[in-house]
Amino acid sequence: MNDLVLIAGATGYVGGELLVKLLDAGYRVRCLARRPEVLRAKALPGLEVVEGDVLNPESVRAAMAGVSSTYYLVHSMGSTQSFEEQDRKGAQNFANAARDAGVHRIIYLGGLGRSADQLSDHLRSRQEVGQILRSSGISVIEFRASVVIGSGSLSFEMIRALVERLPVMIAPRWVSVEAQPIAIADLLAYLLAALHHPMNTSEIYEIGGSDRVSYGGLMREYARQRGLKRLVLSVPFLTPRLSSLWLGLVTPLYVRVGRKLIDSIRHSTVVEDMKAMAEFSIRPCGFREAISAAINSDTKYLKTDSRTIHVNASQADAFVAIRRIGGASGWYYANWLWQLRGWMDTLVGGVGMKRGRRDPDSLSVGDVLDCWRVQAIEPDRLLRLVAEMKLPGRAVLEFEVIGKVNGSVIRQTASFDPRGILGRAYWYSVMPFHYFVFRGMLQGIAAKVGMKG
Repeated sequence: MNDLVLIAGATGYVGGELLVKLLDAGYRVRCLARRPEVLRAKALPGLEVVEGDVLNPESVRAAMAGVSSTYYLVHSMGSTQSFEEQDRKGAQNFANAARDAGVHRIIYLGGLGRSADQLSDHLRSRQEVGQILRSSGISVIEFRASVVIGSGSLSFEMIRALVERLPVMIAPRWVSVEAQPIAIADLLAYLLAALHHPMNTSEIYEIGGSDRVSYGGLMREYARQRGLKRLVLSVPFLTPRLSSLWLGLVTPLYVRVGRKLIDSIRHSTVVEDMKAMAEFSIRPCGFREAISAAINSDTKYLKTDSRTIHVNASQADAFVAIRRIGGASGWYYANWLWQLRGWMDTLVGGVGMKRGRRDPDSLSVGDVLDCWRVQAIEPDRLLRLVAEMKLPGRAVLEFEVIGKVNGSVIRQTASFDPRGILGRAYWYSVMPFHYFVFRGMLQGIAAKVGMKG
């Protein structure tokens, strides 16, 4: 595609995700950024980065040259100054430059909330920005969305941090407010479709997922999918200011951003105008699927221990020792520690290490292997085991053999997805043992295979 698309706000969460989607779709993309080094460090083919700021009219005009369509994804909620005034000036500069450059279309992401309601300063500012962009006379598609569910979204990260860190959660009145969250994948689908959506004038589209749910409901569903038991205590007296100070203590959010965010989520943000469903072929998923996708795509909390070793053996020969691990063959290092860990597991009602294995030489998906179960096996290449002992998280042990001209490389990776504070505490408590056990196990496998290279 030859269209040149400009993104203002590409260093933000949605903008960064959109940037990749546009490049993958074959668009030429230019980004206006105050910190161009952040985007240039990504080294994405086909990306042009222009240093500038929407508060600087000259830099915006320079960035508009040759552009057919633009995305405006800027907001100043984290500013220490008046974010409303900065949003107003930035939008006006952008609208003027787009009009003067002959831009055909502006696509803008705002926030849900009925203008008749007593909106928060943040939501009112988001809707004012849309009005300013439309005043340029250019066709504007304004999407209004509620909570965006995705790994990196400010609202989702607040929910994640609260649930992960607090076994007992104080729930002020705002957690019962109804929202209509949208998965990041569905939001991006709307933003991409807007580039060529037929239109004769500016339009406002309210978009959301297929479900309505309270913020408390989002927290409970996140906890359920993470396997966390959380107690929620409702109280009527946490004001937005107190809530933001509380968030500043238990989440990564800055207090000023937290307060503005809570000011917004105190108001219901649900889709009332169904025009987007009628005009776009996108059918968004529900919040449960959105949370699942966000958790599965995220490695933020995943703890890993990965190491490799070279052996003077073919790929098939190297895999033999891996295929025979456990049971009577043992774990090739510190078997007494494995037995001790199994004994400790049986004390708390776990499976321990007494189950052995079905066959001493072959393994199939679903086979029991001491305290593990085979999740995946590929002949002469891969073995992946999932732990079935009692753990505050999910543990996986994977062996991969990579054939080389002069032998093979064995890669051994232990990973742990912790549940809550207890899970992270468990991982760090066993890290010293992992260093010796996993290193010794890999060396033991290499010794079993043959002389190391």
